[in-house]
Amino acid sequence: MTTHAKLRQGTTAWFEMVGTMMTEAAARANLPADLNVSLVERYTDGVELFKDLIQGIRFDIVGGEPSFRIGARRDERADVTIEVTAAAARTLNALASADPSYQTARERFLGTGDLRVTGEVARLGDWLETVHDPIVDRTA
Repeated sequence: MTTHAKLRQGTTAWFEMVGTMMTEAAARANLPADLNVSLVERYTDGVELFKDLIQGIRFDIVGGEPSFRIGARRDERADVTIEVTAAAARTLNALASADPSYQTARERFLGTGDLRVTGEVARLGDWLETVHDPIVDRTA
């Protein structure tokens, strides 16, 4: 079993790890060659990582091929846009998907507006659900 260093959430290295895990999981999912879908997830209170890009990630599947970019523009939209406060993201990224507290926290944040999801996440495919727990395992 390979042991990976834990990365501090919200850092460039952490977003690189998340994007890499998402890309690898999507590639293993044998995506349809005609699948085109995009996702942007950003911290609504995120700090700037690069010029004009705050804490977040843009993930695209174009022609069935996944790719990502670290950072998101403050007003960037996609087929699926997830906006979350850094504190809510920290809470969710500390809980495994099977932990009942995860769903409770997610529902609470959706209710308070600390987490907003627009678009149909299901368009990305079932593979996306497989990356949450490995990300939790790698998050400090």
